[in-house]
Amino acid sequence: MNKIKIVIVDDHLLFSQSLSFLINSFKEFAVCGNYNNGKDFLTGLKAMDELPDLVLLDVNMPVMDGVETMRRLKEDYQGLRVLALSVNDDEDTIIKMISNGASGYLLKDTHPNMFREALLKVHETGYFYTEMVSGVLINKLEAGNKASLKERELEFIRLACTEMTYREIADEMCLSPKTVDGYRENLFQKLEIKTRIGLVLYAMKNKIVCV
Repeated sequence: MNKIKIVIVDDHLLFSQSLSFLINSFKEFAVCGNYNNGKDFLTGLKAMDELPDLVLLDVNMPVMDGVETMRRLKEDYQGLRVLALSVNDDEDTIIKMISNGASGYLLKDTHPNMFREALLKVHETGYFYTEMVSGVLINKLEAGNKASLKERELEFIRLACTEMTYREIADEMCLSPKTVDGYRENLFQKLEIKTRIGLVLYAMKNKIVCV
C-alpha cells in the first residue's frame, strides 16, 4: 500500500520530531519532509518533483507564519490539502486559516486518535472540523444573509448535506456533472463560502436542513 505523504511545517524542533514519530507509527502515513517556517516550506515546494498529499502547518512561526503561508498556498497551490495546527483557539485566526483554504484546524493537544482521524478525513474528503471549529464557523456565518435561492439550488443544497458524491447528486437531479459543478460554484460565490462543509453549515444555520 502506498502511504499518504505528509509534510510538517513547525518551528518547534521537539514537537516536530515527536509529531513525525507519531505519524510514522500510523500504517497509512509517512512523513516526507520537515520545515521550520512558511518561507522555507514554499521554497521547498518549488523544488519538489511531487507534492505531498497533506501538509501540517503551524500557525505561529517566525519568518513567515501560518496565515501568510496559507495566503501564498491559496494563490499558487489551491489543490494542496493543509491541516492547521495551533496551541490557541483564537476565533479570528481560525477564520483566517479556513477562509484562506485550510482543510481543518486542530489544537496541538488533540488526542492521537482524533489526530489520526483528522488526517484520514482530510485526505479522503478534503476537510475535518472539530466541534469547536464548526461552532466558530457557524457563529461567523451571517445570520442576516438574504441570498435569494431558487428551488433547484435549495434541492442541490439539501443533497449536498448528505453523503452523496457530486456525481450521485447530478444523477439524482437528472443533470450533467458539469451543470452540478456550476450550481456548486455559483452557490459558493453567492453565499460567500469556500467548501462543502461551509454549505452544510449554511444550510443548518438557515434551517434548510434539520439536524
